[in-house]
Amino acid sequence: MTLLDELLDDLEAESDRLWNVVVGLDDDGWDTPTPATGWSVATQVAHLLWTDEVAVIAATDQDAWDALVLRALEDPTGFVDQQAHEVARLRPEALLGRWGAAREALPRALREFPVGQKMPWFGPPMSPASMATARFMETWAHALDVYDALEVVPELTDRIRHVTHLGVRTRDFAFSVHGLEAPAEEFRVELTAPSGELWAWGPEDAAQSVRGPAYDFCLLVTQRVHRDDTDLVAVGADAEQWLAIAQAFAGPAGDGRQRR
Repeated sequence: MTLLDELLDDLEAESDRLWNVVVGLDDDGWDTPTPATGWSVATQVAHLLWTDEVAVIAATDQDAWDALVLRALEDPTGFVDQQAHEVARLRPEALLGRWGAAREALPRALREFPVGQKMPWFGPPMSPASMATARFMETWAHALDVYDALEVVPELTDRIRHVTHLGVRTRDFAFSVHGLEAPAEEFRVELTAPSGELWAWGPEDAAQSVRGPAYDFCLLVTQRVHRDDTDLVAVGADAEQWLAIAQAFAGPAGDGRQRR
């Protein structure tokens, strides 16, 4: 199995979990507010389906992608959220229909994308594997907001390794999006998976490090938890600052979550 196949299988599993939670909701269920201010369950799902659709466009239709970028440039900071709110106005059956179609189209588009090439995106161009990783991260994170709203217990699996990997790789981006210079040296990052396995990045003798539960790290880099509500331990001022601003998703710096 290739890395892309593994990523797409895990993305499907996360999407299936969310699908099974929302498929039977009535109108009130879809309108339930989530922890993201102004976003209902419908808005969360609408954002996922719209972004999946856009990823397919990026992989398959250059002209349509260029037209979409021109629209986005009219409101760079608000365009994506605006699309989520517009799509969320659909009736639940229409919302699910579009999401189901997007979920089928995305894996096909990524598997058929030319090997060795990268597709355009709102940030740097992405390989199919990078796009699948980003879609996994977003699906996992937005699903957590839905589960929180509907009082559904999240499933803890080692699939979150994709989120930890992205969180580590976006360290320098987190500094840059806050207008800060990224540290020159690598950090050691050691995270304990839900299964108990230890995942590690960076040199063992690094002067600065981050250690703790992988689940907490994933919550933090997707800004689903306040830094003080995690069991993560940072050694070094730069490592501690990273945890205060960590962000694995593209776009402007997020507001994060309030301390519990």
